Amino acid sequence: TISNRIPANLFRKCVPFPILHLSSFLTAMSVFTEEFMVIGPSDPIVAVLRGDVTLPCSVSPAMNVENMELRWFRSKFSEAVFIYQNQQEQREEQLAQYTGRTSLVKEFLTWGEAAVRIHNVQAFDNGMYTCFFRKGSFYESASLELKVAGVGSVPQVHIQGLEEDGVRVVCMASGWFPKPEVRWKALSGEKFLTFSETHAQDPEGLFSVEATLVVRDSSSGNVTCSLLNPILSQEKAMAIIIPEDFFPRTSPWMSAFMVILTLLMLLLLGTAYYTKREHTAKCREVQEWMKLHREKEEDQQAKVEALKTRGKAGQWPRPVSVAADWRKEKFQPLSVTLDPKSAHPSLAVSDEKTSVTLKDTAEDPTILFSILGRESITSGRCYWVVEIRNGDKSEWSLGVCRGDVDRKSLHLESPEKGIWAVGRYLENYYACSIFRILLSCRQVPHRVGVFLDLKEGDVSFYNMTDDSHMFSFPLASSSGTLFPYFMLRSGDVSLTICSVMEVRPAVLLGEMRRHRIRSRRKKSQISVPACDQ
Repeated sequence: TISNRIPANLFRKCVPFPILHLSSFLTAMSVFTEEFMVIGPSDPIVAVLRGDVTLPCSVSPAMNVENMELRWFRSKFSEAVFIYQNQQEQREEQLAQYTGRTSLVKEFLTWGEAAVRIHNVQAFDNGMYTCFFRKGSFYESASLELKVAGVGSVPQVHIQGLEEDGVRVVCMASGWFPKPEVRWKALSGEKFLTFSETHAQDPEGLFSVEATLVVRDSSSGNVTCSLLNPILSQEKAMAIIIPEDFFPRTSPWMSAFMVILTLLMLLLLGTAYYTKREHTAKCREVQEWMKLHREKEEDQQAKVEALKTRGKAGQWPRPVSVAADWRKEKFQPLSVTLDPKSAHPSLAVSDEKTSVTLKDTAEDPTILFSILGRESITSGRCYWVVEIRNGDKSEWSLGVCRGDVDRKSLHLESPEKGIWAVGRYLENYYACSIFRILLSCRQVPHRVGVFLDLKEGDVSFYNMTDDSHMFSFPLASSSGTLFPYFMLRSGDVSLTICSVMEVRPAVLLGEMRRHRIRSRRKKSQISVPACDQ
């Protein structure tokens, strides 16, 4: 205010030198605090052809991005997929093929997260994307990869014609993306390795394939052509029966055998009817050949008998069956009950204190509505299992929480905040930390097992629906007292603690042993995504 009324040169003379430096320092600090980093998914995002997909990005540290310029583009800045500026969508620079197919997920802009949803995914959507965030003159960007996958038609197999020594069979299919893997198999399961294939792309970028196989063995019976999508690991197959009459009557092996047999018969007849030395020599030659052949067969038979004898005596090498001795490392079942005193007011706890749901009057869904178990854990190994009902349509998380965490002001679940958890967020399953790690679940986890090992220093999560490992966190030695942790944020979801008699952890022990080794290697590398931003 004073500087606006006094000339600049006079102001510099009047104002003490330290105050000028303080002003410059504060200006630099204000610029510095505006800086941020843009973070995208570390792994490729898989989208199913003609479905919807979300391309998420976030800023760190977390800040409101509603007033920023947000842009998603392809290889060039001008090739815009979606532009958000002045708090609204801008379509002037948007590529024509994305008009009407994109929308912005706005629910968590205030927490520093933005995502573009692409509808009706096409083959040309496959590839690299860049998300660009600008605030004032400062901007940052991150790259992410989208892999589009689609399963096309069932292969059609037919006999095209006869070859000199076999039958030519053709397999055709269309509508696949990316290029499918072709496999031919006989009825016995044996794979045909030699065949030809050609590919073509239609105007939509989808692949058609034509594979040709020549079957030379009439004993093959029927043959199967299968196509495999390498991204989705989905396969379609079709078999065809090849009648034996289609094959040449006389195979090359039969012709050779008949020639040899005819020569032998002529030689034997020659020795019987002719006494000349030449005929006798030929007869002896044949007899010598037969003797050598017989000795070779006898030697081969002796080797077979010797191998059989060794097998009966137990001398053959046998596969070693290794089983984990879990008597030394037992996980004790923990009977968990919910602590209503620790519950957020928007949560409803059952009378048995084993189930929790969201009330109809729940507040802002960006807030974490959480509750703890009554049981404190300070040592040993224990586990409990939680059943998630309607979890595939809601947002939730579960795990363990340090006892001294202030959950009332918490907007972020992470080991750094004292919470180790997994959950569902924005239609995917994640391990929770400063950044989210996308979890690949073969089946929807209707039951999740929490295995806490304070001896080894880790907590592991298992999908009890298919007995598969989901994720493991390392625990610091100074983690303190831990409590079971449950969080609901949106949807008609309930978390119910299963009784000890309902679960059988034994089926997971072998899987746990393998993932325990992996988690030890990764203890110093875990810094992973948040389920709740």
